Amino acid sequence: MTGITLAPVKRTAWRLKSQITRSRMLQSAKAAVAVGIAWTVAPYLPGVADDYPYYAPLGALVSMYPTLMGSLRNALQTLGSLAVGILLAAAVIVLSEPNVATISLAVGLGALIAATGWFGANREFIPVTALFVLIVGGPNADAYSIGYLEQISLGIVIGLLVNMLIFPALSLDAVDRHLSNYRVVLADHLSEIAEALVESWPPEQDGWASRNDALVGVSRDVRAALRHADDSRKVNPRAITHRRDLSADFEDLAALETVTFHVRDLTDVLAGAVWGTPFEVELRPELRPSLSLALDAVAVMLRDWGQGAMELTAYSAAVDKAAALMTELDERRDSAPVTAMGAATAIAMDIARILAAVRPRSDVPPTRAASAPEPGTG
Repeated sequence: MTGITLAPVKRTAWRLKSQITRSRMLQSAKAAVAVGIAWTVAPYLPGVADDYPYYAPLGALVSMYPTLMGSLRNALQTLGSLAVGILLAAAVIVLSEPNVATISLAVGLGALIAATGWFGANREFIPVTALFVLIVGGPNADAYSIGYLEQISLGIVIGLLVNMLIFPALSLDAVDRHLSNYRVVLADHLSEIAEALVESWPPEQDGWASRNDALVGVSRDVRAALRHADDSRKVNPRAITHRRDLSADFEDLAALETVTFHVRDLTDVLAGAVWGTPFEVELRPELRPSLSLALDAVAVMLRDWGQGAMELTAYSAAVDKAAALMTELDERRDSAPVTAMGAATAIAMDIARILAAVRPRSDVPPTRAASAPEPGTG
């Protein structure tokens, strides 16, 4: 009973531990420092601004993003939102007077402008600022607007300085981990299919058949990590000494996404051969061993990606296995109906296209294995 009671607590603790990374802890500490500095400095602003010191910490918070470029972009969008909100409130004061109808109109227009998305994540500051100026500022709306804008700007400047001076985030190292994980996921998927092909038929292992959407999710995560890494090096002084050719990483990702497309396709073909869904096809038993060898060779190639000579060796081995599969399909073409060869031919074409997608990484010349047969000829 005790174990059952504690299990959800343990799972929650594990999730929290996995989410609280060192980078997030550092970002939280920097936010706390920026807020403390902003609150300390805010009362020293001249003029009416010292009447509204509580807005400076808010400005510090809105400028604390994981990347410097994100912080700068969000800061500019926030200031733009404040300016538009103040202009809407000023229009009400100049053209009419604050009342239920005019305040509602200003807030509604602000919400409409915010809905365009031009001002990013903090676009909701537009209607909120218009509302604050007209209601909180009241008869002192002009002084309130100046103090509000000055204190927010002070907080933003402090937040940007803290973010820049205290270990600005540079997420280049994470790229390798994400790309490596992507390749391992694809390789494991192909290895599982290769094992299923040489088991008793229909195969007992069926996890591979329902993993297509997961492969797309992994691809999406890797692309997000690459974009984050690219964003993290912009206006970042640490990027001067920590250089990385992200264009090559984007090319590798594009190749892996092409591989994923064909892996998903051959997965659907095999599922159709085993269970008749999403479509029914025939896979001749005598072709399964060659298909298994070719898929396993592609899996090894993906695991050895980036390993220099090992990568070239694995690629050559995959090309040889694919060529052997093509040869066997040719030899059996005259002795079997076209429909009986359809599934194996489709998978062979996918393997050939996978090899073509990754060929630019190697010095191995294209072979017959990289040229898929025309539909209906195998």
